Amino acid sequence: MAHVAEWKKKEVEELTKIIKSHPVIALVDVAGVPAYPLSKMRDKLRGKALLRVSRNTLIELAIKRAAQELNKPDLEKLADYIEGGAGILATEMNPFKLYKLLEESKTPAPAKPGAVVPRDVVIPAGPTSIPPGPLVGEMQALGIPARIEKGKVSIQKDYTVLKAGEVITEQLARILNALGIEPLEVGLNLLAAYEDGIVYTPDVLAIDEEEYINMLQKAYMHAFNLSVNTAYPTKQTIEAIIQKAFLGAKNVAVEAGYITPETIEEIFGRALRAVLLIAQNLPEELLDEKTKELLNAQAQIAVASQPVQEEKVEEAEEEEEEEEASEEDALAGLGALFG
Repeated sequence: MAHVAEWKKKEVEELTKIIKSHPVIALVDVAGVPAYPLSKMRDKLRGKALLRVSRNTLIELAIKRAAQELNKPDLEKLADYIEGGAGILATEMNPFKLYKLLEESKTPAPAKPGAVVPRDVVIPAGPTSIPPGPLVGEMQALGIPARIEKGKVSIQKDYTVLKAGEVITEQLARILNALGIEPLEVGLNLLAAYEDGIVYTPDVLAIDEEEYINMLQKAYMHAFNLSVNTAYPTKQTIEAIIQKAFLGAKNVAVEAGYITPETIEEIFGRALRAVLLIAQNLPEELLDEKTKELLNAQAQIAVASQPVQEEKVEEAEEEEEEEEASEEDALAGLGALFG
């Protein structure tokens, strides 16, 4: 039987202890992270999470041992996501907050040949500090709209040189570094996180917060409307349900002419309007003085509102004339193009 070094046994024991003592265990890839940024990351995580970098085989053994001792078989699935230079991140923070913290902690890094860019790389339009030289020809060979202006290289328009997930070539790395564009990121990449029997991957944790909030707001409004329309009372909808029931009952009472303190004004108002409508068609000698006063008041209101209506009609006619004129101008322009 092969001899196992004592330090490896102690390392597995320490890793197992860390895993068992925290509710959330994440795997992070520390490969390619320089020593200084890694130490800065430890400082940012202090008090929030414990980072332990070790060998992948020892991390795998520790995860499996912790899963057995805690009787959590789902925890063992976390070992399937070990890759690169893995490290364990143990925390009380939920996986979504942890992922957001790691992403926000990343810093820009210069281009390196063979590296994969995390997002689209765009060379912005405008002057640069690069003097004329062979680099201009290299840019133009790659389709970058560059030319010499006032003794310096100038980019004529924004140009996307790489799409997210594409690899940086040696030539492109040289150009991006000369332009001072840092397309890479230095930081801890989360591989997977475990909490309460569930293993979360980055594609699940990378949520658009604004879109998620909009979805929650829409869901709330749909649920609110459903509760009100089905008269299902809740703390949030009881007031709206009562208001809807009151308005419905009031409308029924008004239509039926059922007089209550809440409906009497509306019922008499409708009755008065009906009476005046009939009175307009009767001979004047059949009307009493009060009815004549009401008809005169109604006529004055109609006359007062008429100029406003006429102004609206005139404005609408003017808008139509302007639209017709603009359409004629547009047709004339098209005629000039094809004539």
